[in-house]
Amino acid sequence: MSTATTVHRIFNFAAGPAVLPLPVLEEVQRDMLALPGVGMSVMEISHRSKTFEAILGQAVADVKELAGVPEGYHVLFLQGGASTQFSMVPMNLLAAGATADYIVTGAWGQKAVKEAKRVGAVNVASTTEADNFSRLPKAEEVKLTPGAAYVHTTSNETIHGVEFKQEPAFGDAPLVCDTSSNMFSKPIDVPRYALIYAGAQKNLGPAGVTIVILRDDLLARSPATLPTMLNYNTHAKENSLYNTPPAFAIYVVGLVMKWLKANGGLAGIAERNERKAGKLYVEIDRTGFYRGHAAKDCRSNMNVTFRLPSEELEAEFAKQAKAAGMDGLKGHRSVGGMRASIYNAFPEEGVDTLVAFMKEFEKKNG
Repeated sequence: MSTATTVHRIFNFAAGPAVLPLPVLEEVQRDMLALPGVGMSVMEISHRSKTFEAILGQAVADVKELAGVPEGYHVLFLQGGASTQFSMVPMNLLAAGATADYIVTGAWGQKAVKEAKRVGAVNVASTTEADNFSRLPKAEEVKLTPGAAYVHTTSNETIHGVEFKQEPAFGDAPLVCDTSSNMFSKPIDVPRYALIYAGAQKNLGPAGVTIVILRDDLLARSPATLPTMLNYNTHAKENSLYNTPPAFAIYVVGLVMKWLKANGGLAGIAERNERKAGKLYVEIDRTGFYRGHAAKDCRSNMNVTFRLPSEELEAEFAKQAKAAGMDGLKGHRSVGGMRASIYNAFPEEGVDTLVAFMKEFEKKNG
């Protein structure tokens, strides 16, 4: 038995950086000092070496296979997180005189709007802020700009726990989506989108690398005056190797892709995620002691947000849960209450443990 499996691991409900698959962590541990046949750690090898080029190439190929990425798209591994994409998207796609539409369903959509406004004209086509982002917008609430440069959405909001259950459809403009917190948690219809981006640290790997899936025709939009590192063409032309990439993070993403493929791909992981989230929502709805934040038709399978009858009970719940080996359950200050983040690699055993704890806590405090 490897040493990794004998270490006591608590259930990590944190919103990110988040839990990684145990087999991936064990492989990383085993090969940390030296990759087989290489004699060096992946953190030490040149990013120009054949070894790393093979790691990168396989990771790209597996991303394409899992997501069904068609011809005519680039898969890029960049740095700076989704927060840098909040700027890169408008810098590359929002021409002078044009307007970008933003569908705002939570705090991350708000941040994307803030950065886009630094670049050019932005129309908030819809926002559910008045309802504390507890729901998605209705079709009649979305006011799109004719001829918009693009429409930006956030597929899952980690803080408020709302998620698009079907692929969003907003007009004819190129669709851009921040999928950071539910990327590869279920099948994705890539051709529906012009650009998809995701920070890796929820479902895909460790912090430090951002995946961008970009339709090739958009590359012509990037102004030549952009800073080199902020131009998508720079990275597309150099296969994400213009400068030293986050090699270790890409290596781990590659291992996570293999883990996903070995566990039924995106359809298989979606079934598992539906089952995990379903158990929690059944318990939340059982008596009324717990109250879900998000409307039932747009509840997230990744970030389950809920309240208790009082803030005092919420503080006690978080304290007792942590003592029982369940960390990261305290909700974001803008929502309060609890947030159970149960990404792809989060074990179903952890969900069962939380449900049992919730029953017992209600019995004592209800």
